[in-house]
Amino acid sequence: MRPLPIIHRREEHGSDGRRETLDLEFSNGERRRYERLKSGGHGSVIIAALPDPDTVLLIREYAAGTHRYELGLPKGRMDPGEDVLDAANRELKEEVGFGARKLTRLRAITLAPTYMSHEIHLVMAEDLYPERLPGDEPEELEVVPWRLDALNELMLLDDCSEGRSLAALFIVREILRTRS
Repeated sequence: MRPLPIIHRREEHGSDGRRETLDLEFSNGERRRYERLKSGGHGSVIIAALPDPDTVLLIREYAAGTHRYELGLPKGRMDPGEDVLDAANRELKEEVGFGARKLTRLRAITLAPTYMSHEIHLVMAEDLYPERLPGDEPEELEVVPWRLDALNELMLLDDCSEGRSLAALFIVREILRTRS
């Protein structure tokens, strides 16, 4: 494995300090400047809630970036002092109306690692029970059960385009296959 580039200098830009320029030197002596967006907040979670081993619960919610309703996994920001599993269970209760007795952190997923430092933690939620917490959504979210053996159909839907949700669903499906 190659050694990481040496960071000679960092410059923050913007009032929130989330844009950054890095002055890098690679192992072959080449120097480059890279721009990146630094993650803000305390982290985030994406949850694959399984009412049974063959089904995952999706939500349909408004996405301002595409100005349409999108189908995907529930997700949200972690609160200060909250760990990954507590954040996942809280978001699940707020967005889906269920809690989970069994939560498993699977891995982190990045969105655009070439220029963003943001990671989202994928959590699998099992042994669900009904419980709703008030959330910050402007309207109630539609919960859509989806069979994991029909992911090939889901990934072709125009209103299911969020890459982190799609990647997470395939990861979960493969993990469940190895259990059998």
